[in-house]
Amino acid sequence: MMLLPTTFYLVAKREILSQVKTKSFLITTAILLVVVFGSIIFGSIFSGGESKPDSVAVVEGITPEIDLSGVITPVAVSSIDEANALVRTGDVSAAIIPEDSVLGYSLVALDKEPQGLITALSVSPTVELLEPPESSPLLRYIVSIAFGAIFMMMAMAFGSTIAQNTIVEKQTRTVELLLSAIPARALLAGKNVGNSILAFGQMAAIAAVTIIGLVVTGQEELLGLIGAPLLWFLLFFVVGFLLIASIFAASASLVSRIEDSGTVLMPVMMLIMLPYFVVILFGDNQLIMSIASYFPFSAPVAMPVRLFTGTALWWEPLLSLVILLVSTLCVVLVGERIYTGSLLQVGRRLKIREALSLSR
Repeated sequence: MMLLPTTFYLVAKREILSQVKTKSFLITTAILLVVVFGSIIFGSIFSGGESKPDSVAVVEGITPEIDLSGVITPVAVSSIDEANALVRTGDVSAAIIPEDSVLGYSLVALDKEPQGLITALSVSPTVELLEPPESSPLLRYIVSIAFGAIFMMMAMAFGSTIAQNTIVEKQTRTVELLLSAIPARALLAGKNVGNSILAFGQMAAIAAVTIIGLVVTGQEELLGLIGAPLLWFLLFFVVGFLLIASIFAASASLVSRIEDSGTVLMPVMMLIMLPYFVVILFGDNQLIMSIASYFPFSAPVAMPVRLFTGTALWWEPLLSLVILLVSTLCVVLVGERIYTGSLLQVGRRLKIREALSLSR
């Protein structure tokens, strides 16, 4: 029988090449990257950049007490009639005309009140935030959804591939030929690592496209905010996916037919969707997010989100990563026993306890 490192490498290589050579994988990857890049571009077009100040006619002699520079583009006119004419033709959005009142002026608009100008002319008290947020609530929500959705899609896509290949090999008895040449441990490790490399490769490509998109659209400030959390997200994803991959392989080995896979894989799917729903439903709840950032199945999403929002201390991602590593190691060891104990048991669905007993 071949040595474990050699067989492990061959299985991992086979898993990688069998996917990267398919048109579906290449097309899906290309579409995913285009969607990510396009989202950044369109987001920058529709929400980024400074809006052009509205043109407002100002009759000579009027000097509002509030500085409106940068808020409006003043168009000097000599009379009220001239100001009204510009408003009617649409050359200006509103006009400031003299009036015998406390303020000394009033506003003229065509068919609706110029709320932006009214707000700019209103006197508001100065507000000082003792703990100002590093980013806007909308941006935090978008980043949280992005982390959760990407993790869920990658884990489901490549985890399902591991599960499907495992079941097909059992159903077609191919696994019997494989185990005659290589140990079950090498087969499991090769599958998990090969698909982990593919998943991380796609994730790294998404991160690279995101960085390029932010630079191209001139959003360096946002890149500065998201840079460190994005790197932590990649690191957590590598470990977190190994955890998910081991569960997928072990769960799939319990059945011998694709038709029976739903019952054993559904709990795994729920675990994958957990971090996505946590950040959507409880993204503003610091207590729940703190707990989720230490729970192994949600930590790959919750901790990077907390780092982005600035609610995590410097040591927290390190502790969370250690917990995730230990949890992954335990799951890999248990998953290996389930996998080796059930791989040759065909024709029926095994229970976890039975698979563990067969691996002794």
